[in-house]
Amino acid sequence: MNNQIKQISERIHELREILDISASDLAKKIGISLEDYMSYENAVADIPVSVLYNVASVLNTDPTVLLTGEAPRMGGYTVVRNKQGVEVERYSGYKFSSLAFNFINRDMEPMLVTLNEGSKPELVFHPGQEFNYVLEGSVNITIGKNKFILNKGDSIYFDAMLPHSQTTASGKARFITVINENSKGLNKNND
Repeated sequence: MNNQIKQISERIHELREILDISASDLAKKIGISLEDYMSYENAVADIPVSVLYNVASVLNTDPTVLLTGEAPRMGGYTVVRNKQGVEVERYSGYKFSSLAFNFINRDMEPMLVTLNEGSKPELVFHPGQEFNYVLEGSVNITIGKNKFILNKGDSIYFDAMLPHSQTTASGKARFITVINENSKGLNKNND
């Protein structure tokens, strides 16, 4: 487990303890088993982005606090220079860079995602809607039972409550994803 994931897990644990929320209550509120939750909080398993954002919501904090240990400071606008976003390597072959981490009360989460060959993300789902735009390479996208291959310049917009994942079709791929978890999901099913 990389050190960054361990630090995120420690921040979650500390804030949960400060707010006097039991691990079982938090797991229940974010809709996962206690066993899965504890594997994330103990840095035994990688924390899916959707779980991280759900935890931040329950703990009434900005995801940036969990990612970096610091609160966003900018209102009105924020500028993130090339390669200056907060980077998180979720697991081997899959990393993202938050592109608006320093903006207070943001409604959307834009991220630059880099996929390397061999990454095998699990299907995730979360409230809201998601947009992906491929910058480089080809991306295999699974949404529910549907599979798509998107190439440079292609995009997709979808209900993020549908189980979904992205992997590289071959070689390295990069795409922009914009997640709006505050919007109402279109589909209330998980299939």
